Amino acid sequence: MSKPDILLIGPYPEWDLVELEAQYNVLKLYDASDRNAFVSEHAAEIRAIATRGELGASADLIAALPKLEVISVYGVGYDAVNLDAARARGIRVTNTPDVLTNDVADLGVAMMLVQSRGMIGAETWVRDGSWGTKGLYPLKRRVWGRKAGVLGLGRIGFEVAKRLKGFDMDIAYNDVSEKPYAEGMTFIADPVELARRSDFLFVTLAASAATRHIVSKEVIEALGPEGMLINISRASNIDEDALLAALEAKTIGSAALDVFEGEPQLNPRFLALDNVLVQPHHASGTIETRKAMGKLVRDNLAAHFAGAALPTPVI
Repeated sequence: MSKPDILLIGPYPEWDLVELEAQYNVLKLYDASDRNAFVSEHAAEIRAIATRGELGASADLIAALPKLEVISVYGVGYDAVNLDAARARGIRVTNTPDVLTNDVADLGVAMMLVQSRGMIGAETWVRDGSWGTKGLYPLKRRVWGRKAGVLGLGRIGFEVAKRLKGFDMDIAYNDVSEKPYAEGMTFIADPVELARRSDFLFVTLAASAATRHIVSKEVIEALGPEGMLINISRASNIDEDALLAALEAKTIGSAALDVFEGEPQLNPRFLALDNVLVQPHHASGTIETRKAMGKLVRDNLAAHFAGAALPTPVI
């Protein structure tokens, strides 16, 4: 029996590629010099798409593949997949939740610590000789005991909050409704008021049309000149223009960002700022988690082609 053809939108780690190629005829879109021509050439055979969260699958791509049955996303976010186009064709969509939750939460808290304590600048202070010639590093701000806000208390937001409790922080959150598992946390229905209450505001909610720019100019202003914004969700959840203007004007204290509009070609204005910590969208970037994500992608594909229940369906 011939192996099913699957379209790989972007590269996966080698350990995943080896496993995929053992089970499927893997067509690597990212290697094609003319992607449209490549899709046209293989469209009649492609039954599955394997993609990454930030790459997704557009309506045009879905429309170009008449035999497409399933889209398996390597990542928890699936906002870059056109779900309406998939639903209209009865195409299944899966993602990889849970397996990356703790690593993403870890990085969010790490970014808070690094930025609040000025650790990047402090290392430079030692390496460039400033410690010896200029003396002690400028004082920074503590983390423990201060107020944190979590915008989106889903899987990742809840794990962030659990970690913040270890710093004896006063934690509040915003979501579509109060959560019964949010013991010891304060529910605040308005994101602006959550920001006004917070020294550190974590953005951990899923991205959708409804959440686009939920961190608005008003939210950023409410966070204020001592506040820090930490984003480990999606870039679309933040009004980047408003954030850049606030960082440049120092009307917000600082930001720590793992995601950006147009990444990896982020707005160069970020790179000129000394009050933002930038990271290369690697919150799930541990060997352990990436291996678990790849396995879940393969498990979803295998279940689909076996006619079994999908482990982690989106639709």
